[in-house]
Amino acid sequence: MKKFTNETMYEIINFMQNELLHKDSVQIKVLNPSVSKDLFSGEIIKLEEEFIYRSFKVWSDLSEILFCKMYVSSIDKYFMDLQFEKLNSNDSFHNQQLINPNDKYGIESIFFRINKNEDPTFLNNYVNALKNVKIEDKKVVLNLGINKADEFEVIKQTLDNNLADIEFHGVDFSSSAIEFSKERFPFNNFNFYNHDINKLDELDLPKADLLISIGTLQSSSLNFKLLFMNLIQNHLKDKGSVILGFPNCRWIGNEVVFGAKAKNYTFSEQSVLYNDVMFCKKYLQQKKYRVTLTGKNYLFLTATSIK
Repeated sequence: MKKFTNETMYEIINFMQNELLHKDSVQIKVLNPSVSKDLFSGEIIKLEEEFIYRSFKVWSDLSEILFCKMYVSSIDKYFMDLQFEKLNSNDSFHNQQLINPNDKYGIESIFFRINKNEDPTFLNNYVNALKNVKIEDKKVVLNLGINKADEFEVIKQTLDNNLADIEFHGVDFSSSAIEFSKERFPFNNFNFYNHDINKLDELDLPKADLLISIGTLQSSSLNFKLLFMNLIQNHLKDKGSVILGFPNCRWIGNEVVFGAKAKNYTFSEQSVLYNDVMFCKKYLQQKKYRVTLTGKNYLFLTATSIK
């Protein structure tokens, strides 16, 4: 097992990358971050020998950029042993073969197991977006790509179950996900539709004063810009609000990795993501909306009317 003391991060990354070329798992011994509460990562600390101090987050970030899952195999007062297990880049819900390809995100899919509400960065930014749009004042909420209705669950918690005065509408192409959502929210003011978002006009839904869509509008089956403009023009009330979540991450196995990745790149390249985000931002600003961008693994665009 390699022990790191005062090696630079450049040296550590080179070592780890070389080891992972021919190994599926690498173990290292490093300084326990708990030895100090006052040091910045990269500062020198002297015990029996000289060490470069690094926080636990540094090692977690290293694991992510190396496409590994990190475990703490042992820990004591001064040291901890870390194990980095290489992720299988082909193991992703995007590559899952299902009997029914139209139910790629349904209850039998790997995607359905993902609970974004247990990701603190996602949850915190989504809750802040709900507060920003004053969710307590909304009367009609439309969620496109509802899946298992996680976003409605957060609204329920945010409003302390005071949902009776809000009319909820959720649309998804997955029939099994819609059935799950119906069972999760079996209330008269919750409405779920198994329908193609491209044909949303067919549902004849009431205009919403809050439009939510997390990780859906950029789907390859949708014409993103035309659909977005149609939603604002025809499905949002004159002074309604918008919360959009743009994925800036991908799943490898059961680990989330930061950075959107286009199919024609071998690395994270985010031009398409930011192009879409800025298109929405500029369009909404032209329509007299105040627009904010927040988030990490998901970029949250939140828009409120200033008319």
